[in-house]
Amino acid sequence: MSRIKFFHEEDLPLEMHKVRIVQKLNLAPIERRLQAINEAGNNTFLLRNRDIFLDMLTDSGVNAMSDQQLAAMMVADDSYAGSESFFKLAAKVEEIFGKKYFIPAHQGRACENIISQVFVTKGSIVPMNYHFTTTKAHITLNGGTVEEVVIDEALVLNSTHPFKGNVDIDKLRAVIQKNGAKKIAFVRLEAGTNLIGGQPFSLENMREVRKVCDEFGLLLVLDASLLADNLYFIKVREEQCKHWSIREITRAIADLSDIIYFSARKLGCARGGGICTNNQAAFEKMRELVPLYEGFLTYGGMSIREIEAITVGLEETMDEEMINQGPEFIAFMVEEFQKKGVPVVTPPGGLGCHLNAMEFVEHLPQTQYPAGALASAVYLISGVRGMERGTLSEQRDENGEECFADVELLRLALPRRVFTLSQIKYTVDRIAWLYENRHLIGGLTFVEEPKILRFFCGRLATTSDWQNKLVAQFRKDFGDNL
Repeated sequence: MSRIKFFHEEDLPLEMHKVRIVQKLNLAPIERRLQAINEAGNNTFLLRNRDIFLDMLTDSGVNAMSDQQLAAMMVADDSYAGSESFFKLAAKVEEIFGKKYFIPAHQGRACENIISQVFVTKGSIVPMNYHFTTTKAHITLNGGTVEEVVIDEALVLNSTHPFKGNVDIDKLRAVIQKNGAKKIAFVRLEAGTNLIGGQPFSLENMREVRKVCDEFGLLLVLDASLLADNLYFIKVREEQCKHWSIREITRAIADLSDIIYFSARKLGCARGGGICTNNQAAFEKMRELVPLYEGFLTYGGMSIREIEAITVGLEETMDEEMINQGPEFIAFMVEEFQKKGVPVVTPPGGLGCHLNAMEFVEHLPQTQYPAGALASAVYLISGVRGMERGTLSEQRDENGEECFADVELLRLALPRRVFTLSQIKYTVDRIAWLYENRHLIGGLTFVEEPKILRFFCGRLATTSDWQNKLVAQFRKDFGDNL
């Protein structure tokens, strides 16, 4: 897909696929949405899908499959052990990434569990460009700590920097020299830093990170879950790669990595994941945990049908016309918000469009979870479910004190090949109205707070009667128009 110049219209992203299976949506009245968000404890994770109009919570496991993936699922070798479907996937992983050892797992966080249990010990440190919620939780549970060494520009939300996911090499060196190489479990790079707006790293930066790892004898681990978007950004934003194929960029990245893991719920558009490496010793250590946590070595907690779909999905990821849809749609959405003055993260990243909640509801302190409050308000006025990516997504420290996030974002994920342009325009319209009435949005406070990954299951209450006031204003402006 690419931007096409129209004769009578603005340039628009053009889908390079056609829709052949549809699923009916439901846009409930705002009064039902008010009831639903309160039943969910103002946590969009706890909403029932029947009450959601457009689900922009995540791109994980909800990307549209292709006809070729669905066809492949029908020829799966559904064996507990020794399935030919597994060997097809392992061969595809080796073909694309150049890694001969492959460990299947049911999703990305399962890979993180295995890697952390093998390499992270009490007191060890994992430097990374930026943490992800489940990654940090697994490292912490195994006694380690995370050190973020991303460039300073990463936290500048309105920017033109093309690679805000880059590692600051001086910061990386400083962490290693301060703690000693023996305390470094591994260095982690996340392709498409999720929590700061899906921002990519450059191939050149990864080469510099590799040099540091070689100098100190450290493993370089790549989280490739959002690799597809990062590949696209490298091709269009990095001068040296503009004439490279997606397959060539992928292999260049893979060759710099010691261990690659991924959630196929994102990379491959099916439900599963895996770890690959050429390091036989590391492979053998990680392999031992698969029967304990995942299942046998040739299915790893996945359905064999999903394994067939992942094999096709990885191959389709090498097609630029497939992987450019997400970034192009996201860029269009960002541009539409900018036209209306709504604060968003720039440049547009991968995974989704990210609203800057600190600026959107600047009257709310972080103690009242502004990104969470904004997620609740957006659902209320539109039926669109987004995901809080701010302080709610952090964990309290060992003393029970709140750890405030560097940024407060509301992520509007755009799963690949799922939404139409009119649905995106609807979302922009409703949120633009909300921005004009942002003074009505109030804060949230916890009433049920789990200790680990609280954003999944925690429940919150409003700090005032702000939701009823928002509903009243909506009805005044829109009448019965849901």
